[in-house]
Amino acid sequence: MAYAIDKDACIGCGACASECPVEAIHEDDGKYAIDAETCIDCGNCADVCPVGAPSAE
Repeated sequence: MAYAIDKDACIGCGACASECPVEAIHEDDGKYAIDAETCIDCGNCADVCPVGAPSAE
């Protein structure tokens, strides 16, 4: 199950992107998004997000 980022909660800090081992996270209009096809469900993004924006779909 891939992770997704709640764009309403995302503050655009980029902490999640720097922790993704497969570079599945990219900036999208000042917020971040996860490519579900690339995500390996490691949870690193959720572990470092200060506002809890990433979650498993």
